[in-house]
Amino acid sequence: MSNEFINLGSATNSRDDFRLRYISISKYEGDWNSLPHTHQFSELFYVLRGEGVFYIEDEKVSMKTDDLMIINPYVEHTEKTLPNNPMEYIVFGVEGLAFSFDDPEQDASKGYSFYSYGSDKNQFINFAQLMMHEFQEQKPGFEKVCHGLLEVLLVYISRKQNLSVISESSFQLSKECALAKRYIDTNYSQNITLDLLAEITHINKFYLAHSFTECIGQSPINYLADRRIEACKELLTTSDLSVTQIASSAGFSSQSYFSQIFNKKVGMSPRQYRKLYSHIKRE
Repeated sequence: MSNEFINLGSATNSRDDFRLRYISISKYEGDWNSLPHTHQFSELFYVLRGEGVFYIEDEKVSMKTDDLMIINPYVEHTEKTLPNNPMEYIVFGVEGLAFSFDDPEQDASKGYSFYSYGSDKNQFINFAQLMMHEFQEQKPGFEKVCHGLLEVLLVYISRKQNLSVISESSFQLSKECALAKRYIDTNYSQNITLDLLAEITHINKFYLAHSFTECIGQSPINYLADRRIEACKELLTTSDLSVTQIASSAGFSSQSYFSQIFNKKVGMSPRQYRKLYSHIKRE
């Protein structure tokens, strides 16, 4: 495998919170096998030619010429090439930032996303070549030039795709919030407390409550109550279970408490809701 690699080390001195850690251009030539690994920084893979597969977070993503893969920090991944059409790709390693993916067709809680660029490929190739040239020449101020090129490249990416650049700490925060939300969505009928969510996400419960509210728009406990209420509304209009049974199946400790919360959030009692909407659901 041929591999042209330039390590920036700690050379980049930038006023910003992120920096270009390295650039590499790699081509598989049958003598290299990638293993699953993680980085403490983001990576941007741009496929110059060939085909391959990325294995990321237990998922398999096919890649081809002019595809871009963005992988956030601490996300396990590895890449495999197709032997009859080996991949050649540019990799940018960027420290101190992550990406928030806003594409409705992709899960925003994932730590990666990929895009097909096609006619826009010249941006990546030109910027990469300029950066490689600067580091090879090592002229005064080359670090600033490369960092500036990186900033422009990130702007181009953000323009073309539904994503935004965020700090690495914000990414970690959003991942913990997403983990807590997924746990609530899956286990809302169980006894869920803030202490339990903090234990699952491995962060302080007060910090979790604050960050969850910022990420989701409401506290974990209020979100849990809403999730339970939505499940109860479905059962009230599609089943013959009693109100007591429905309350219990959704995780409420008692029917009286369930009725109190339901009335507060929906504006009517569970029985009134069933009478009003059950015939609509069953038609």
